[in-house]
Amino acid sequence: MENKTQKMPVLFAGHGNPMNAIDDNKFTQAWHRLGESIPRPKAILSISAHWETQGTFITAMPTPRTIHDFGGFPRALFNVEYPASGNPELASKISRTMKGQAAGLDETEWGLDHGTWSVLVHMYPQADIPVIQMSLNRYMTPRQHYEMAQEMSYLREVDWQNPDSGYDWAHEVDEKLKTSISNHDHNRLIDFRGQGPEFRLAIPTAEHYLPLLYIIGLQDEKDEISFFNNEICMGSLSMTGVMLK
Repeated sequence: MENKTQKMPVLFAGHGNPMNAIDDNKFTQAWHRLGESIPRPKAILSISAHWETQGTFITAMPTPRTIHDFGGFPRALFNVEYPASGNPELASKISRTMKGQAAGLDETEWGLDHGTWSVLVHMYPQADIPVIQMSLNRYMTPRQHYEMAQEMSYLREVDWQNPDSGYDWAHEVDEKLKTSISNHDHNRLIDFRGQGPEFRLAIPTAEHYLPLLYIIGLQDEKDEISFFNNEICMGSLSMTGVMLK
């Protein structure tokens, strides 16, 4: 099956002079065009150079404040507010996903610094997309930063622009799971972490999968097995249900 969906883009943006937040120039115009040309995200995770911490933290407040972390600029720059909402649920999900390095939740201290809002104010001037920031742990090695990014790859996989379609690998995993259930191959279902890269994409964290193990633990050889809501939506979200009777 041809894969007609796409991953959400990832951007590395040099914000430059903080005055770019209120200027109209070739850089700010490029950011504006980007915001209009890429698929509209459901939420934005920003990793700003201006939030270095001992440990890794993710903003988890519902309304992050606009931080003016600079000095010596015109009052107009300090008057800029970027009132985007936060997304505590997403922040908590990312925190729970981390295996190699822990990521704590910051519910009160930080917000959105100019490394984030000076760009977003041009990309999404209505501030109508939730934004969270993740800090840079100054004690992590470059490889640890790289590996932490790899743990978050699943964030690109939910295709909000295609609610009724699924990635090839999501369909493949869904079919393999149904086959294992039908064949009473419980060991394969229990050892889902050892089933290959497609399973790591489909099940980045286990909390939505583990309840299935209770179903197969109750499975009897004489049970009639049926599946319902047998669809993949938003690229990677399986709606498939299982009934034993």
